[in-house]
This record gives sequence, C-alpha cells and structure tokens, in this order.
Amino acid sequence: MNPGRTPDVPPGRTLGEALAEGTLLLDGGLSNQLEAQGCDLSDALWSARLLSDAPQQIEAAHTAYARAGAQVLITASYQATFEGFARHGIGRARAAELMAGSVEAARRAGAVTGREFWVAASVGPYGAMLADGSEYRGRYGLTVRELARFHRPRVETLAAAAPDVLALETVPDIDEAEALLRVVQELDVPVWLSYSVAGDRTRAGQPLAEAFGLVAGIEQVVAVGVNCCDPVDADRAVDVASAATGKPVVVYPNSGEEWNADGRDWTGRGTFEPGRVRDWQRSGARLVGGCCRVGPSEIAAIAERLEPSGA
Repeated sequence: MNPGRTPDVPPGRTLGEALAEGTLLLDGGLSNQLEAQGCDLSDALWSARLLSDAPQQIEAAHTAYARAGAQVLITASYQATFEGFARHGIGRARAAELMAGSVEAARRAGAVTGREFWVAASVGPYGAMLADGSEYRGRYGLTVRELARFHRPRVETLAAAAPDVLALETVPDIDEAEALLRVVQELDVPVWLSYSVAGDRTRAGQPLAEAFGLVAGIEQVVAVGVNCCDPVDADRAVDVASAATGKPVVVYPNSGEEWNADGRDWTGRGTFEPGRVRDWQRSGARLVGGCCRVGPSEIAAIAERLEPSGA
C-alpha cells in the first residue's frame, strides 16, 4: 500500500499516472473555508495555528472540499515553518508533529468520499513565514543557498509524512524556485511548482517562460503553473507554462479580489468564473482548482464543467 494513502481507501494510481490520463480537480482556498467555519485567522501563523489549536477545523475544511468534488487536497502547512512556530513557543519536535499532522488531516478528510484522492503537502514561500505580504514581492535579499537552507528542514519533514506530492506554491521569483528545486532533488518525492504572477511575469518581475523553464528536464516535477493570482493572469500563464516545459500545467487562481497586506483584508470584486476551466484544460492544464476566496461551491461548479477526461 502507498504509505501516503489512508487504509480506508484502496491504493490507486500515483498522481503522475493520473495526470497522464486526464485532469484532476484541486480544492479551493483553505483560509476562506476556515473563516466560514468561524475560525479566527488574524494570527501571524494564519491557518497553521489551527494545526495546534483546532485540528478538527482543518479536517472539516478539507472534508468540505472533498465533498464538493476535489480530488487533490492541499494541506494547511503553507505558513507552517519551524521559525514561525518557534515565535509562538512551539519547539522543533512539536512543530514537526504539527506539519506531519497536516498531511494526516487531509488523508482522513479525503477518505470520507470513498473515491480515489491525493494529498499535496503545501510548501509556501519564505515570505509567508514573514507574514508581511512579501510573498507577493519576492526578492527578500537572500541568496539561493540561504533560501535552500531555510526550506530544507520543513521540506524534509513534510516529505517524511508521505504525501502524494509536495506543492511548491505561491513562489514569487526564480531565485526561490531554484532554491526549492535544489532541495527537493535531494529527496525521492514528486512535486509541482506554481508561481504567483502579475501579468506575464512573476511577482518579482521575471518573464514567465524563463521561470517555468527551470523545471524542464526535471522528472520529479509532475506539473508547473500558477496559483494565488488573478484569474485573467492565470488564463495567459497556462499557455506559457505548457509551451515552455511540455509538462502538465497546474492552475488555481484567487477569486480576483486583491489582498491588502497592510489592512490584512481583501478588496475589489471577484472575477473567478468556473467555466474558464474548459479553456485551461484545452491549453494543457491537468490540475485545476482555486486559491484564496474560492470556496466549495466554486469547486463544485468546476467539477460540473470539466471536460470528460477529468470526470
């Protein structure tokens, strides 16, 4: 049996095998679902705090997406780091337990449907640990080696929990992508790499073709694409990612609203349209879903619109 699979669900295909056969549906934003459940996410640890304080809420949020049709559940480890937990008085051993627990919570939730599912362990960018919005800027003033040193312990911890894939997500620039790829190539675990973008460039301003091109020839990377961005920017990025790498594309944008880091709230209006999933698929997307402010109802709507290969 696959060690990353709950015993309640028969072992199935690897994520890579499934992507070769069709499109899989990701979940939506974990934070908005937790807030809908009445959780307070004002703490600097964001949703990762609930891994310690209210793990049942994390599992309930995953379950909501699984019931909506999500086949891939992304863990609540985006903002979970040893450094961040330490600032809240949580030691390394307990922090490692909490990170592993994020994978276990997603496994339990996925099992409720009795369908084949996969767990993606979220690895957020360095800026997520800073909790100041810098994950939307990148260029932290750190070298690739320093970024790799930061990411290595948490990547190793999450990989040891045996998820089906590591989601290297919301990456704002090429330097951090290079650091993450350097670390994961030391481990035997599949990954996807997704950038946060603005227009036709990374958040740090680098051309997308160059950014996506980093994964060319790295078999460990099962998909490449974008997340936590405007839906319109995601539309354009799918074509670029597919052309630059020939790999399956992952795409899960925000609702279209804009995050205000100073006020710690969302502004603007939502522009997310579930129907655009058809265009994503035709351009090479094989992992599709939503990020911040995209909830279970939108994921259910996407499920209804997937081309037959993703049914």
